[in-house]
Amino acid sequence: MRHEVIRLCENDESITLTSYVPLTRAEKSDAMLVIPGGGYHHICADREGESVAMAFAARGIHCFVLTYSLGEKAKFPRPLLEASLAMAYIHGHAEEYGIDPARIFVCGFSAGGHLAASLGTRWHTDEVNGAIDIPFGSNRPCGMLLCYPVLSYMPDIKQGTFDKVFGTSEPTDEQIEFCSPDRNLSREHLPPAFLWQTANDPAVNIKNTLRMATALSEVGAPFEVHIFPNGPHGMALATDVTAPKPMYANPRIAQWVDLAFSWMKTI
Repeated sequence: MRHEVIRLCENDESITLTSYVPLTRAEKSDAMLVIPGGGYHHICADREGESVAMAFAARGIHCFVLTYSLGEKAKFPRPLLEASLAMAYIHGHAEEYGIDPARIFVCGFSAGGHLAASLGTRWHTDEVNGAIDIPFGSNRPCGMLLCYPVLSYMPDIKQGTFDKVFGTSEPTDEQIEFCSPDRNLSREHLPPAFLWQTANDPAVNIKNTLRMATALSEVGAPFEVHIFPNGPHGMALATDVTAPKPMYANPRIAQWVDLAFSWMKTI
């Protein structure tokens, strides 16, 4: 296992990429940028970062976990630029890590799902490419795995994630449109999507996943959705490895990893 911490920003040593790369094989491997959640307030690096990376690394996926800006620094597009730098780094070092540069996925949880979806839907925008110097398209994921993600701004539902990315409680229409990954989708630029969530998620309304699925359908983008009936927010792998309490372990929901892995092979 190649395990190292890579600094992505010269002026901020807290923005890092941590590699979980299995021993190189003769053939090029798939890779995944893993983005833990935490409401842009903290990062659940243990349950939704390293544990997830190890689970997919065990299946031969070369994984990298992103540590991104939080709190007042989380106002968009800053975290999106950091995710773009991370994806571009993996793409640019694909040969070194034994990665197929055309097969780099992104996987995010909760607020990390928001960032992953933002990367998948906004990678091509002027807000990103005009702010950082990377080859155009090097930050485009080939597919996005969105796990109980925050995706749709709904003013009638309290969503702390959006307070952080807006940097205000009174966002402009432009902020709402850009920071809601389910809006203004371009079929030309969209990677395929895999989404999963529990129907009674108490922290992220299931409408987030349903609205995103509808939006993807309306533009003809390929996607796969799994909605499990019961389970708390933040289930991560849904096994004893990531369960802080017994209710966070559920064998049926834990199948999402194998479902996602098999979906990746169809891309």
